[in-house]
Amino acid sequence: MKPLLILCGLTLTAHADTTRDQEIALALEAGPATVTAKAGVWVHDKTGYIKARDSQNGFVCVVDHRIPTAVEPQCLDAEGVKTFFPKYQLVASMRAKGKPEADIRKAVKAAFKDGTLKAPARPGVIYMLSAHNVVTIDEDKGVAAPFPGHLMFYAPNLSSADLGSDGTPASPLFVVDENTPHALMIVPVATGMVGHVHGKPAD
Repeated sequence: MKPLLILCGLTLTAHADTTRDQEIALALEAGPATVTAKAGVWVHDKTGYIKARDSQNGFVCVVDHRIPTAVEPQCLDAEGVKTFFPKYQLVASMRAKGKPEADIRKAVKAAFKDGTLKAPARPGVIYMLSAHNVVTIDEDKGVAAPFPGHLMFYAPNLSSADLGSDGTPASPLFVVDENTPHALMIVPVATGMVGHVHGKPAD
């Protein structure tokens, strides 16, 4: 029997083209058509991330797995590609080598401390508009859960309290990874406001 891949509740045979196509489609769910039509796409292979399509607008769409149980389709703007995507690549490459999750978290913290990874230098956005988000709730305990479509804005070293938020997912906005270089303001998007019709891949 061929190995299986479980992705967003779908069970797929591990045929290379099927898996790749499914991951590309899932990554492109993250953004609006105005972004995804010309966005680059990166997918996973046995070494980590590899490029599936060049970007023509500065955006890159990926399926991030901050922890193994998370499924986090994202479309990052140019600043996110420079500052957040290298973190995702580090995690994916270490996990592909079989490194323990605790070691991966330590490596991420060390990379920010020594300047290998950097905080965003300007405001910007990461789209997470997919209906199939399973986001990281507790990184240390390995807990992930479904969460509706939302926007993420860079908020280096900020906390929910800095924005007058109580920090709960029921808030109009809240901050994850508070007081770190990769903190993000999360703004949920109301049901019905998000479209999932995406632009065709650029020729």
